[in-house]
Amino acid sequence: MSAVLSGLKVVELGDQQAVSHVGNVLADFGAEVICIEPAGGSRLRKQPGFLFLARGKKSIVLDYGNPADAEIARKLMADADVVVTTERAKDLKAWKLDSETLTGLNPRLVYAQISSFGTEGAFADVKTDDALVSAKMGLHQSFSPATNRPGPTWSSTPWTTWSGAQVALQGIFAALRDRQTSGAGQSVSVSLGHAMGGLDPWGQSNAALAQVFPDAFKGGGMMYAPDGAPYLSYAYKLLIAITRDGHWLQFSQVQPRLFRDFMTACGLDWMYEDEKWAHFMKTCTDTVMIPPETPSEMRFEFWNTLYDIVQSKTLAQWQATFDEYPNVFAEVFRRGTDVLHHKQLEVEHQLTTIRDRDHGDVLQPAALVRLSENPAVLIADAPRINEHDGELRARAGEIEISAKPAIAAPSNLPLAGVTILELGTFYAAPYGSTVMTDLGARVIKVEALDGEPMRTQQAFPEAGAMKVLQGKEAFALDLGSPDARKVLSEVAKNVDIVMCSFRAGAADRLGVGFADMQKINPKVMYLDCPGFGVLPPYGARPAFAPTMSAGSGIAMRNVGSQIPEGIPASHEAIRKLALQLSAGGTTGAAQPDGVAAFGVGTALAMASYMQSIGVQGQQLLTTMLQSCAHALGQGMVEFDGRWEHSTADDEILGFNALERLYEGSEGWIALSCTNETDWQRFASAMANYVDLAGDSRFANSSLREEHDGALVEILSQTFAKRTSSQWETDMHNADVPLVEVNFGQSEHVAIGEFAVEHGMVSRAASPIVGDYPRVAPYQKFSRSKTQSLGGNTKGQHTKAVLLEAGFSDEDIAGFLAQGLISLG
Repeated sequence: MSAVLSGLKVVELGDQQAVSHVGNVLADFGAEVICIEPAGGSRLRKQPGFLFLARGKKSIVLDYGNPADAEIARKLMADADVVVTTERAKDLKAWKLDSETLTGLNPRLVYAQISSFGTEGAFADVKTDDALVSAKMGLHQSFSPATNRPGPTWSSTPWTTWSGAQVALQGIFAALRDRQTSGAGQSVSVSLGHAMGGLDPWGQSNAALAQVFPDAFKGGGMMYAPDGAPYLSYAYKLLIAITRDGHWLQFSQVQPRLFRDFMTACGLDWMYEDEKWAHFMKTCTDTVMIPPETPSEMRFEFWNTLYDIVQSKTLAQWQATFDEYPNVFAEVFRRGTDVLHHKQLEVEHQLTTIRDRDHGDVLQPAALVRLSENPAVLIADAPRINEHDGELRARAGEIEISAKPAIAAPSNLPLAGVTILELGTFYAAPYGSTVMTDLGARVIKVEALDGEPMRTQQAFPEAGAMKVLQGKEAFALDLGSPDARKVLSEVAKNVDIVMCSFRAGAADRLGVGFADMQKINPKVMYLDCPGFGVLPPYGARPAFAPTMSAGSGIAMRNVGSQIPEGIPASHEAIRKLALQLSAGGTTGAAQPDGVAAFGVGTALAMASYMQSIGVQGQQLLTTMLQSCAHALGQGMVEFDGRWEHSTADDEILGFNALERLYEGSEGWIALSCTNETDWQRFASAMANYVDLAGDSRFANSSLREEHDGALVEILSQTFAKRTSSQWETDMHNADVPLVEVNFGQSEHVAIGEFAVEHGMVSRAASPIVGDYPRVAPYQKFSRSKTQSLGGNTKGQHTKAVLLEAGFSDEDIAGFLAQGLISLG
């Protein structure tokens, strides 16, 4: 059982978290990963999570501006299989460490560059930084309901960092797979702003419809009336309430059968037959929109009843109720590193303890993907700063570099020839395979006879699923029928990967589990990607985005001190805090569904590469919970003497004076000066407004940290004198990492004018709406192609899939008469 990436040489260049996430996955599976750190070391070393993100890697400190050190970096990079960097293109070119230079020295090199906004447009040279991207793409504004003050909210979860890292990994694995046949490497360009587009399940579809039908479809409907009464049934299906012993719970009963069971568990099933409540309960259970004629008083009465029922029990009593009703479940809102003690991560072996030479035993997440036959090798701790200087300088001295002729290779879709069979619903797993279709993979989507549930989650036909079904072949089959197994067996014989996100036990009961599929197709890679896992005690629990936001600690990380300890004094107080908790972790712009989907995409891309190098078929596992734990990696470790990672202030405006949101005379700005170079440029650019460089309190980073409060006050007063637009223009010209906060809805920003200018939008065709804008494929390859396909209708490809599997027209007619399939 050897590590599947053993023999790959990887170089990380840059000290942003995205590059470290990429290297983390590659190192965990056996690649040699060299971190080239700047003078003084990576800024990530200040975060306790560095011990997790950098485990198993090597370190060398080089000054890229020094020609001798730049030459060492150039040699190490030219000798690698993969280079991944978050440095800016113009800086890389100045140092002669850019993709053109390096691929000219090594035509087999896969060179991945992660930027903030891509290589096109006015903001192509902005520093790669999550906070700046979140401001410009509307994320900070989307999280504004998490606080009680006006203005945007600083999101402490690095949403775009995570998504950018995952699409970079997907591009790297796709390029490596292509290299197996073509012999040629290439460059892969991704951006954090672009990758943000995958974090939203359906808002962009609504935004696209608003562009296609500007007079008929506005999109972006409100969830609550002005008086606070809910317009949508999600207020009840995704109930947030507090127990008698003070634990906040996130319920997640989105599907009708789950909500019906929830009502039974609450002792409210009588309401379905009650004269007053029957109509309300039916529509609340079966639809998204609550009937508009329903009085606000009735909506509040039901809401308050649910609050009282939840508060009538302790957490332990509710957990007993969950055991009694398997379709009913709520996660506890965890704080800090509590998820590292989640029972499910323990039983799934998704935690590990690594002995660090300085800090002793460090508890941390295990690998993002679990492989049954070639598990990750998690032994080595994070490197000391510059630990491998002698070894790597000696290696560089033996490397001869010179220009090499380009390798003639075709410009194909890098995952062409890969077929994925999808067994799953909603977004958290299925969007992972959607991303693969952009790279050329064929995805056969098995859906129920009445269709993928997301098809009916929005009022406009198919809007809820238009994005997640892009590029797939819709195959409608009644999996609950015993005869379905025979049909699916014939289809599965020719697939490369099976992706299954069913709750634990469901696939085996249906005869489509790993053991069943492996008998049919021994070479198959079978990816389980449920919410919690495949084992008890949580494997069979329902899981949706809010569940994971609560259980992983994402919501509490973002909301922080806004949620006090203790039980609120009234329904209104509960409601207010519940809305903040909801806004802290599950907005339409970013939520754990997207976090998990990108983890699934990485596992699928990795599986396709593994097959190309002859790795045997096996079972893989990713979970929503583990993906969220990885996304929070900067603080997701425990050890004796652990220091605190960066956390937002009480107003949730930022981490410190130089990583913070500020209000201008009009609008807001986001500032993110994270190193000495940033500070020097900022102080110089601000000289006409305030003397920062001459203030002895701010002479170095230690003094600035000591006098952080004073610096906040000075900058707040200074920024308030001019508009956010003026500050952005001046600071952008001075190469200072500052941008204006975009107050537009992020789903519109993702496919709007700014996104178009920066190459983030493409066009696709839908059988429902015709030509429409969509988020473009996340990777831009120097040679390989990508594709932008549209959505489909229920069962649209059923007949074609069956004919290809060898069934006749007569067989298909029989299946149809039997009620086994649907043709749309």
